[in-house]
Amino acid sequence: MNVANERVSQNAAGLANHTLVEHWLEQFNDALDAESEASIAALFAADGHWRDLLAFTWTITPCQGANEIAALMVRHQRGARVRDFAIARERTPPRRVTRAGTDVIEAIVQFESEVGRGFGVLRLLASAPAQAFQLMTSLHELKGFEEKIGKRRVTGEAYSRNFGGANWKDQRAAAQAYAGREPTVLIAGGGQAGLSFAATLGLIGVDCLVVDKLPRVGDCWRTRYHSLALHNNTEFNHLPYMPFPVSWPTYLPKDMLADWFEAYAVAMEINFWTGTELVKADYDAAAGCWNALVRKLDGSERTLHPKHLVFANGLVGKPNKPDLPGLKDFKGEVLHTAAFSDGAKWRGKKALILGTGTSAHDVAHDLYSYGADVTLIQRGATTVVSINPSAKMIYGVYEGVPLEDGDLFAATNTFPVLRKNLQLITARMVEADKKMIEGLTARGFKWSMGDDNAGHQMLIRRRYGGYFLDGGCAQLVIDGKIGLMQWDRIESFTANGASLIDGTVKPADLIVLGTGFVMQGEVIGNILGEAVAKKVGPVWGLRPDGEMNNMWRRTPQEGLWFIGGSFANCRTYSRYVAMQIKAIEEGLLPRSADQ
Repeated sequence: MNVANERVSQNAAGLANHTLVEHWLEQFNDALDAESEASIAALFAADGHWRDLLAFTWTITPCQGANEIAALMVRHQRGARVRDFAIARERTPPRRVTRAGTDVIEAIVQFESEVGRGFGVLRLLASAPAQAFQLMTSLHELKGFEEKIGKRRVTGEAYSRNFGGANWKDQRAAAQAYAGREPTVLIAGGGQAGLSFAATLGLIGVDCLVVDKLPRVGDCWRTRYHSLALHNNTEFNHLPYMPFPVSWPTYLPKDMLADWFEAYAVAMEINFWTGTELVKADYDAAAGCWNALVRKLDGSERTLHPKHLVFANGLVGKPNKPDLPGLKDFKGEVLHTAAFSDGAKWRGKKALILGTGTSAHDVAHDLYSYGADVTLIQRGATTVVSINPSAKMIYGVYEGVPLEDGDLFAATNTFPVLRKNLQLITARMVEADKKMIEGLTARGFKWSMGDDNAGHQMLIRRRYGGYFLDGGCAQLVIDGKIGLMQWDRIESFTANGASLIDGTVKPADLIVLGTGFVMQGEVIGNILGEAVAKKVGPVWGLRPDGEMNNMWRRTPQEGLWFIGGSFANCRTYSRYVAMQIKAIEEGLLPRSADQ
């Protein structure tokens, strides 16, 4: 087939896909308008999936099964009045792709509801295009409260050429001081979660303040170990509204990222108190606000009264330092990976690294590079994935499409589809990493495909640990340049190292604990009290419906929210939390979920 004929064929296929999607949407609009469960159910495969992000249900709601989808949709349609579904203009056009092993016609759609406008993703079965395999509906903006961007940007009249008055810098300083006023939203944590969320809130007119106990914006990355760089691709790690420069490297060094965070906070006009820690808070239900005590590095304190308190301090709390047998008797230095800087002072010394996750491997690699004698101690089976090519496979939905379209595609899957997709991708990763995996297991490394054979991404969702994204350390282990021993060989630690069950001693000058971090529940208990922590329950990890516990949605505690995760998580879900809070503040949603 010559190029011209191939182009004609592609155009014909594209037109056919467009027609099939249009026909389905016409029928769907009619069924919604009629609030007919039977008509809606007929448009979905028997085991079809729907994931709603606020558009119908005002929360994150997955649903499986044609009849179940129809019943839930009709129940919420009476209030939501979602309508006018159409193929989205100026977005990726309908196309044939394979998702989770199923051939589909995939399209980005647009719609509106009583209160807003949205985008979604429709995936029709290629084998039976009259039926949907998946539908995702997401609220994108609230009518009358759209983001102040592009043609809706502020004029700047309040400070531009304001002769004799306060200029922009003056007004920013006054806004950040919060003299005589309270923030509507207090955000604890100024990493990618807090910054993404604050930027989004600001552009829809919600007054928010970020507090972070570290001295500079970006210190959450700047203060980490010297050699750290991101383990996933810069192409997928942008913050909202302000993408990284196109010249930036594929894997961002931590200091480059930290400095960008500082610039981002200024450019996005984010109110940010550095060197300020949220010490404790309690909720005044009668007043509908929090009493939140914050303390600055100089010891001064202030009690703020926000209506919403948002934890954006990461998905875990302080370093987990287990009480290991004999560790208190060790005469060398004990560090957690969170406190490790670099291996310069350990040249010629012996180091034991307890753990085989990403940070443990990175620390081991750094120590080895400085000339230390390093041994990893493995406590449990670990999923090891090469950064290149395997880890990149998870971003397949982003290939060949704008980032905002990829974010929609990535947000479409309910848990059953996500799990199947991860299993298929993990199988491909295993094949690509076959030589590495064989080398590790030959050295006695306990390797795992992860929960449900779904790889590191499922481990992230379930417990945020148990995996390692390899940037070269695995080969050092395979070659014997970095030692490996199993935890069950150790009887206890001693003054000089580790006493093994065979009676020998593994000497050490340094022990590094790659033992992870305590979960958010302990942080919440310390700041908000055990009663609130118990009321809220687990943060992160999977709910029975496959969504994340208490993330990006109302929690059982009024006015309390949690955001976090990867850059993509923060970029995508900040919008949905911001719209929920804006809707509450504008009276579109009741303040309490029980109302």
